[in-house]
Amino acid sequence: MSAPKTELTPAFIATQRQRLNEMREQLMATGRAAVSEEAELQEDSLNESQSSGDDAQKTTLQDNDAALFVRNRQRLVAIDRALQKIEDGTYGVSDESGAHIPQDRLEAIPESLYTVDEESVREQLRDA
Repeated sequence: MSAPKTELTPAFIATQRQRLNEMREQLMATGRAAVSEEAELQEDSLNESQSSGDDAQKTTLQDNDAALFVRNRQRLVAIDRALQKIEDGTYGVSDESGAHIPQDRLEAIPESLYTVDEESVREQLRDA
């Protein structure tokens, strides 16, 4: 098994910049659509009689939408940070330790700001 690359090529970084910008635009479009859909639901609910089952279903949908919004917002922050790191010349370097983030990880998750081990610890602390 070969050792992981620690230096990212300019071509790889350019590809990642494009991917990150596309991901950012998709998330922004999703957010705009969700806001529009929520406004439509609110307007519809003002004009309709409701049953408790309808209310429960709408509440569940709103909770799911809220969780998705929070997750997408977190991804947008990470994407913006990754794009800033490209500009700064530090893309592929962990924000936490300064260790190199393997290219395979960056290919899988372009907005990665931490190594796998660091991210795992952060998730454990968040879930605790």
